[in-house]
Amino acid sequence: MADFEKLGAFYLGKIFDPTSNTLKDDLVLYDSKDLTTHAVCVGMTGSGKTGLCISLLEEAAIDNIPALVVDPKGDITNLLLTFPNLEGKDFLPWINKSDAERKGVSPEEFADSQAQLWKNGLQQWGQDGNRIKMLRENSDFIIYTPGSTAGMPISILDSFKSPSDEIIDDGDLFGDKISATTASLLGLLGIDADPLKSKEHILLSNIIQFHWTNKKDLDLATIIQNVQTPPFTKIGVFDIESFYPEKERFELAMQLNNILSAPGFQTWLTGEPLDIDKLLYSNSGKPKTSIFYTAHLSDSERMFFTSLLLNQLIGWVRTQSGTTSLRALLYVDEIFGYLPPVSNPPTKKPFLTLLKQARAFGVGLVLATQNPVDLDYKSLSNAGTWFIGRLQTERDRMRVLDGLEGATLEGGSKFDRNEIDKLLSSLDNRIFLLHNVHEPHPVVFNTRWVMSYLRGPLTRNQIKELKNPNSSESENLNTSINLNSNKISVNPLPKEVKPIYLKREITETEISKTVYQPYLFAQADVNFLDKTKGIDYKKTSSFIVPITSDVISVKWHDGYEIKIDENILTKEAKDNISYSELPNSAKNIKNFPTWQKFFEDYLTTDYSLELFYSPNFKQTSNPLESDRDFKIRLTQITREKRDTEIGIIKDKFARKIQTLETKIRRAQEKIDREKSQSTQVKLQTAISVGSTILGALFGKKAISTSTISKAGTAMKSAGKAMKETGDINRAQEEMELLNQEMVDLQDKLQEELHILHDKFDLSIEQLETIKIRPKKANISVKLFNFIWIPIGNEILKDIQEIEFI
Repeated sequence: MADFEKLGAFYLGKIFDPTSNTLKDDLVLYDSKDLTTHAVCVGMTGSGKTGLCISLLEEAAIDNIPALVVDPKGDITNLLLTFPNLEGKDFLPWINKSDAERKGVSPEEFADSQAQLWKNGLQQWGQDGNRIKMLRENSDFIIYTPGSTAGMPISILDSFKSPSDEIIDDGDLFGDKISATTASLLGLLGIDADPLKSKEHILLSNIIQFHWTNKKDLDLATIIQNVQTPPFTKIGVFDIESFYPEKERFELAMQLNNILSAPGFQTWLTGEPLDIDKLLYSNSGKPKTSIFYTAHLSDSERMFFTSLLLNQLIGWVRTQSGTTSLRALLYVDEIFGYLPPVSNPPTKKPFLTLLKQARAFGVGLVLATQNPVDLDYKSLSNAGTWFIGRLQTERDRMRVLDGLEGATLEGGSKFDRNEIDKLLSSLDNRIFLLHNVHEPHPVVFNTRWVMSYLRGPLTRNQIKELKNPNSSESENLNTSINLNSNKISVNPLPKEVKPIYLKREITETEISKTVYQPYLFAQADVNFLDKTKGIDYKKTSSFIVPITSDVISVKWHDGYEIKIDENILTKEAKDNISYSELPNSAKNIKNFPTWQKFFEDYLTTDYSLELFYSPNFKQTSNPLESDRDFKIRLTQITREKRDTEIGIIKDKFARKIQTLETKIRRAQEKIDREKSQSTQVKLQTAISVGSTILGALFGKKAISTSTISKAGTAMKSAGKAMKETGDINRAQEEMELLNQEMVDLQDKLQEELHILHDKFDLSIEQLETIKIRPKKANISVKLFNFIWIPIGNEILKDIQEIEFI
């Protein structure tokens, strides 16, 4: 394990000494937990800000932390340009050919040179193609393009669904969400509305509140209809006509309708839903880095989408459990315009809400900008980490100092404005000041080489080439029923059988092609019990199975478990639908009790509640929790346990190191009386070793973070230096013993690190499947009947009235 592959530590670069203008060997390892108090990254064009932030996102992905990325310029799309083989042919499609022309070389030659440049750069920073491979394996990187099909389209329809009960029950959050959604819509119309004065804003807010309070989802078409015909007669004490006459409402409705009917706007309504859970994790539970490319949008469209995204994130955050570990990231590559000091765009309140509340749920915000003057730094006082690069003007530096001072004092730390100002004035490209309220002192560091190929913003055509939608053929629930079988016009069942029918909406043109097909429908209350695993789960299970032959036995394991609304079941058939020919077995009333017995036998022998079990962490999934959701929950549980154990190790070794340092200082005092000043300087090397080890484990920026092996060499060298001076007395012997004790401590530390790494490595975890079968005494059949299902040319799975499990 590389020295920078620490648990929960982000490798960002190495310490840089601005006094001597030299790069040190000491690593900068940033504790991922610190991002729960959010971060701000500021730097002018060319400062290396993009490289630093991409490095941070790379580290998050390696640590299995999902991220939402708002990318208004297109720079962060470079995260998808990762080539583990580091060969020119991989770089070739993505190079800037104009760069090759300026250098007077062919595109192939330039691509080879870029591959070699990246290979050398990574090597200098202790990285290689294997680390790139690990990055790609640990996270899915996807580019979403709202309002466009260049990347993966994203549908905004979910944004108008009724929010969760947690949001509705929180008056402030509910009001903020309504206000932001309303402001976003009006922003598309070019209306900068005052929530307290604008008739448009007040009307739309009341419409949205009316539907959401009554747990009704909305869409733009419904909003437009409600503008014309509001679902209420009064706003405040005024009747609707006095407050907002019908003629004026019609004008607003027409403006909204023009947006909805614009050909390009339909793209906003297609694609994956704006569902935060699905954007953070794939269907298999793998973390995702979802990049929202918005460079192609107008300012109003960009504001519209970003505010919807933020509000969806707030809704998701409020459904999560509290945690002190980092659960997910929101990164905004240019915060300019979204969080201004004076005006209140639709994004401002959601950002303020997230900055204040998201940390309690393990969601960290990273906000970057090259325009520090136009940021509301009072709002950013919640940010615990500041990455500050080269700034363009003195005015920019003063604004950053103001924000940094506010954040530092808010965290209860002291702030030396003059010292920080001096450091900021000396920064060069790729050199950043890292100020973290969780650490005792700020440090200056040089950013590491990124694994992603930084070729600059991707074009829309290039994004199309990267798009790789998860295409899977629709599952086909084949039955051996012949839809083109001979139709008969009457129900051929025995008169003793009272069938039920599935009600479906069938158009006149579909009637002639629709046939009633024969199935058995069974419903039972099932109780799954397993006292050893603490499982006591009751559910009502429903099944259908086709009757396809004259054989008496019905194969329930070939049937389908379904969810069905009992309101769509009826005892009345539609007269204009014909019946499929019925197998002879279904015409014998004596077979029905036998089929019910087969059903009960199936429940006790083949039907089960499937749970997932983690042997390493002794965790069992909840009933009906998918393996995807269990993996996500397990990841967070593991991360929390890992951080807790790291804290225990931290405390344990900190105490031991402190004790050793005290002993070393006392030994030094003895030697000081007998040794020259030069010897004293050499002994100081030994004293600093304890801090070196502690820093290597926990990434302390104010302490040297040299590799553990180098720490051991330093200790041994100090001992040799003392021996070479001669006159070795008992004090020197004591010092050597202390040095050896520190080396032993180092070995023990390294051993515990490896054990901890393996213990919390989810990549090697193999989940087991547990099946809990019900006993016959815990099964109660509620309904067993014959059901006719009207089927046309579609397959059974296409019938929307039935949900297949």
